[in-house]
Amino acid sequence: MAANVAGVDAALLGVIAVGGAIGAEARYAVSLWVPHRGAIPWQTLAVNVFGCFLIGVLMVCITEIWVAHRLMRPFLGVGVLGGFTTMSTYAVEVRTLLESGRVGAGFAYLGGTAVAGLISVVLGVSATRWVSGTARRLGAGDE
Repeated sequence: MAANVAGVDAALLGVIAVGGAIGAEARYAVSLWVPHRGAIPWQTLAVNVFGCFLIGVLMVCITEIWVAHRLMRPFLGVGVLGGFTTMSTYAVEVRTLLESGRVGAGFAYLGGTAVAGLISVVLGVSATRWVSGTARRLGAGDE
């Protein structure tokens, strides 16, 4: 059984911390690889949209394909992908665009990231179900 101090599962916190460090390093690598050009912060947009796609893939894999270890979702979902994607940078970049007078770009980035992220999750789920052969149609009684 995992060490439990004051109701906190040490193994759970550990895998989230390690995963977060891995995800943050990967995000930093992308920021070095994809230079910032123009009004839209493309590197943050790419990281967040790709991270959303991977969340969709992960959720199908651990809920429909594999019997996952109890720490798999916190490690990969909360840790790695949580550290990889970045809501804080996104919020600061939107604010910077708006404060600098690039209101159109700011609102396009604000809404475009949210829409692209949601579409990306759906694509990740759909692609994973298709590739794995677990695609199914909702029938009567399925909810």
